[in-house]
Amino acid sequence: MQIGLIGGIGPAATDYYYRRLIAAFAAKKTLLELTIVHADAPTLLGNLASHNVEVQVAIYLELTERLAAAGAGCVAVTSIGGHFCIESFKAVSTLPVVDMIVEVRQAIQSRGFERLGILGTRTVMETHFYGALPGVTIIPPIADDLEAVHDAYVTMAASGAVTQAQRGVFNDAGRRMLETGRAEAVILGGTDLALVLTDEGAPFPVIDCAAIHADAIVGFAIA
Repeated sequence: MQIGLIGGIGPAATDYYYRRLIAAFAAKKTLLELTIVHADAPTLLGNLASHNVEVQVAIYLELTERLAAAGAGCVAVTSIGGHFCIESFKAVSTLPVVDMIVEVRQAIQSRGFERLGILGTRTVMETHFYGALPGVTIIPPIADDLEAVHDAYVTMAASGAVTQAQRGVFNDAGRRMLETGRAEAVILGGTDLALVLTDEGAPFPVIDCAAIHADAIVGFAIA
């Protein structure tokens, strides 16, 4: 099955998905068929901040029609922020949607976590990942950490690159959630955090949502 990705939100996340899909299909000795369309990160962030579901779903629908015309058999949004309207999008999409929230929820439940920190945009952190992770206590950054993480994240996502100062913000906030909130691990609640933190290279245990989602896309396409 040809995979359709709605990318661009942000560029680093799109690159991460692309490389992970290439590696996964190569390991399985299976031909990767893939089309990527570009969504605008500032537009998405504006619609996320104002919770403008209708407008963002309309954007996704237009992009999905392009993917379908190119031969894609499924669609996935390569952004956690972009999942704020995923239920509304799934209800009207002309292609099956590989939903990151569903995949992450299943991964967390299977690993038996009870208390998790989270990094990402303000909305993702304050809504505890859109309230879609029942049975686990979500511990967002506190006080100034939350604003600092949000500001660092949206700037990083728009530019596609991370500075040392931004890296320090994420690392310090993550450590504090484990130390003061007794979190067992930290959810990487923004796919662009792949620029900073990975399962192998983080200074604390993480749940890599982008990796979970990409692997689910592979499984869906091959199945």
